[in-house]
Amino acid sequence: MSTDVVVRERTYTWEDPRALAAQAPLRTGLEFLRALIDGELPPPPIMATMGAGIESADEGRVVFVLEPAEYHYNPIGSVHGGIFATLLDSACGCAVQSTLPAGVGYTSLDLSVRFLRPMTADTGPVRCEGIVVSSGRRTALARASITDAAGRLLGEATSSCLILRP
Repeated sequence: MSTDVVVRERTYTWEDPRALAAQAPLRTGLEFLRALIDGELPPPPIMATMGAGIESADEGRVVFVLEPAEYHYNPIGSVHGGIFATLLDSACGCAVQSTLPAGVGYTSLDLSVRFLRPMTADTGPVRCEGIVVSSGRRTALARASITDAAGRLLGEATSSCLILRP
């Protein structure tokens, strides 16, 4: 039996999240998301923590990408459900954000997640697409799904968001 220990380490950086949040009210939601995609604004710390990013944003639709890795694992050797939930929540919320005018914000009211297939480092890159299902003056409903490169559904969620008007 080998006594060699493999050290796994990950280092990452992030910028002040308050400075990023201060930029949000100055742009429409879609302009804000596209500035994140273009690198004009730094990614939020949660995306650095997860190693995820926004691939695209259109009105009422966003796509996040993630390359599953060991540092996402739970104790039973697969990607932790919290990673699924964070991706799905981000996609739902940002889909709603993409529809908002400047100065209007949102917050999640609820999130209902369904885990359909496991995700591991062997899964390869995954996409999480969020779309707005309906939107009113005070609330919006969005849904999101995570798929692998072969298009297999790994998880899905629905979320209600509260629209925060000044």
